[in-house]
Amino acid sequence: MTVPPQRIVSLLPGATEIVAALGAGERLVGISHECDHPSWITSLPRVTTSPVDVTRAGSLIDAEVRRLMETGQAVVALDAEKLRELRPDLLVTQALCDVCAVGDGEVHRIADVLNPPPATFTMTGTTVAGVLEDITRLGALLDLADDAEELVLGMTCQMKCAGMGAPVPPSRVLAIEWLDPLYLAGHWVPELIAAAGGLDVGAEPGAKSARREWHDLAALEPDLVVVLLCGFGVERSMRELGQFLKEAGDSVAARVLRESPVWVLDGNTWTSRAGPRLPGAARRFRAAIQGREMPGLVRPW
Repeated sequence: MTVPPQRIVSLLPGATEIVAALGAGERLVGISHECDHPSWITSLPRVTTSPVDVTRAGSLIDAEVRRLMETGQAVVALDAEKLRELRPDLLVTQALCDVCAVGDGEVHRIADVLNPPPATFTMTGTTVAGVLEDITRLGALLDLADDAEELVLGMTCQMKCAGMGAPVPPSRVLAIEWLDPLYLAGHWVPELIAAAGGLDVGAEPGAKSARREWHDLAALEPDLVVVLLCGFGVERSMRELGQFLKEAGDSVAARVLRESPVWVLDGNTWTSRAGPRLPGAARRFRAAIQGREMPGLVRPW
């Protein structure tokens, strides 16, 4: 009988949250530099680093990320020596984004030279269904299939309840993932909006977050705009939005943001991570559609 992994290193926040939600948190021996939930995992060793100064303005962060990628440097680096010390028997990685976490290829390269080499599990979901499938697969690998089934059923039920009593036709929602340059949120975000009783007018389910131009947005005719900056909480997003509007003056971007109701959502907590808190994002989209604030969702003005 194969013994399930007992020493897990998670290389992305969503995976850490899934492992904890499955009841396997005590098996975690290492996490990424971005993992922060549940709070009790924050004392675990960090095995990733990034040279990007995330305290800088969003436009400067984007420029630095582009520079690193164009010069073949890692945006997120993996500490091989720390991994040797931790002796994991499972590395949980992703194949979604080389900016947000260590690339899948780099993880396999390092895993192959460790002794003994750990198994690797790659999260691949780009839709809600894909995320739920990742949870199911990881649960089976950890010998926690029943716990995974319970978690998936619970998330599915919460998603279905989020949009109860939604208006018909659905509200037209524009989800902005980055301000400068402009990116519209993709992946599972359109489905979260749909679950809330809305229609994402800027992206299709499963599609990558897409670079757009501000002058294209007016034609989308949104009923409301949700700013959910990738990796940023409400306070940081509010600062970014305020500075952006200050510099935008009377530009097309400023007009787009002032012509429709605008909400700021804690993207770091609710939409950037493929994990158990996605239904909470759907509830917040529903609240925005209804015109009410809740924790992690505020009106910027």
